[in-house]
Amino acid sequence: MPGGTAEMGRHDRDRARRVQAFIRQHPHDLGLTPPVIAAAHYISVSYLHRIFQQQTQGETVAAWIRRRRLEGARRDLADPSLRGTPIHVLATRWGMPRASDFTRAFRAAYGLSPKDYRVRALSERE
Repeated sequence: MPGGTAEMGRHDRDRARRVQAFIRQHPHDLGLTPPVIAAAHYISVSYLHRIFQQQTQGETVAAWIRRRRLEGARRDLADPSLRGTPIHVLATRWGMPRASDFTRAFRAAYGLSPKDYRVRALSERE
């Protein structure tokens, strides 16, 4: 039946995938917020939150963005070629310009400070 629940579910999944792809393409953008994302996809913020939570097991848009940013920063911290790049520069590069917020979020996600993680990751590569 056109317009039925199954079709709506597929439409929501497709839109959520497009939104996630958009976020993956712009994690460095400090202006990447739910209203900006919703506007870029011509949907309301409430609809964005609804479809996003349905497709990410309840994770919010902001939490998903933060996780992508933390994952990117974590990769950079473990990259020997970026050893000389200050941690706050890497954090800012990934859209987290406030060092204290970045350190707190990183520790909550990975159980170590960014500095301790970097030391451990780089020493394991040697």
